Amino acid sequence: MRKRASIGSELAKLLRRNLKFARGCAAAQLRAGSADRLRDLTLRFGFSLALGDLVYLDGTWYVAHAGLVRLASRRRCAGIEVHHVPESCDHVNARWVFKATVYKHRGSRGFVGHGDADPSNVSSMMHGAEMRIAETRAVNRAIRKAYGIGLCSVDELGSLSSNRPPDAGRAPSIRESSHGSSSGPRLRDQLCLLIREHNLNATQVKAYAADFCGTPSLKEANRDLVQSFVAHLAACAKENRDMLICRLNSYAQPLEAKP
Repeated sequence: MRKRASIGSELAKLLRRNLKFARGCAAAQLRAGSADRLRDLTLRFGFSLALGDLVYLDGTWYVAHAGLVRLASRRRCAGIEVHHVPESCDHVNARWVFKATVYKHRGSRGFVGHGDADPSNVSSMMHGAEMRIAETRAVNRAIRKAYGIGLCSVDELGSLSSNRPPDAGRAPSIRESSHGSSSGPRLRDQLCLLIREHNLNATQVKAYAADFCGTPSLKEANRDLVQSFVAHLAACAKENRDMLICRLNSYAQPLEAKP
């Protein structure tokens, strides 16, 4: 009984933080019912706006990949199995299809989700990363199905994708390697490009990225989470820069205060 009361108290505190954050950063954009929807998502799933679990775009809440992974961890997910679907993949045209299975507990038969990606349904900035995006989408859909989340993930949004071919000035594409050693610097290049393009505070972005990935620092985050953050940052900067700046400013005091 005492433990249940403690959990309820923590959710109540999180709800107050989320509502304060949303009203402070997106008061002008919040549509009727958005606060109620945020309240429901907070109390049911424990999503945090400050950690980037949710994204508000065009009057709708979306869940981020990192938020779904954190939810699965909190709910003591037994495991997630992911593999590509060979018969549906086209390596030449960079089309990938993945299947993910989420096991909520040992012995469960699992919840299945599929994800696909190709140059026509991902942002031009992410061309070359279709394999990882397809994998992320599959995992997101499987987690959403397992925990009954009727909320689209931002990684699945076709509206954030560009059907135009990549231009010469875009960030270097992310290429797969058998050991993954060549992908790191290119992800950092994309992040730096976003910071320069949208005139963001690099220190605040790194702190936000670490919180988003759930790690002490950005360098300790795995590649999937960093890639998810880059896509999340690009979407926020494009769709609602004011809210993004407000969110980044929340990291300014502890990071920039002088002794």
